[in-house]
Amino acid sequence: MKTGWMVYIIRCSDGSLYTGVTTDIERRFREHAGGGRGARYFSGRKPVEVVYQEIGHDRSSASRREAVIKKLSREEKLVLVADGRSGSSG
Repeated sequence: MKTGWMVYIIRCSDGSLYTGVTTDIERRFREHAGGGRGARYFSGRKPVEVVYQEIGHDRSSASRREAVIKKLSREEKLVLVADGRSGSSG
């Protein structure tokens, strides 16, 4: 069952990459940027832009895909972003 969940990667002000899941990327980006409900990862760094999105997931598949991406090296994540697979559900 495909629903509105997505996996995303945000490029941060220090050049690092943050991976997460959400149903609303604009809301989640604002939460990360504004603190409060944002991830602790953004303490001391700011989100700059969403550089990757994978749509068409349900909650479970999004979480599994997030775990796979988080295990990738930085170089592998940059290849994923560069491949332009944005919008697919791999």
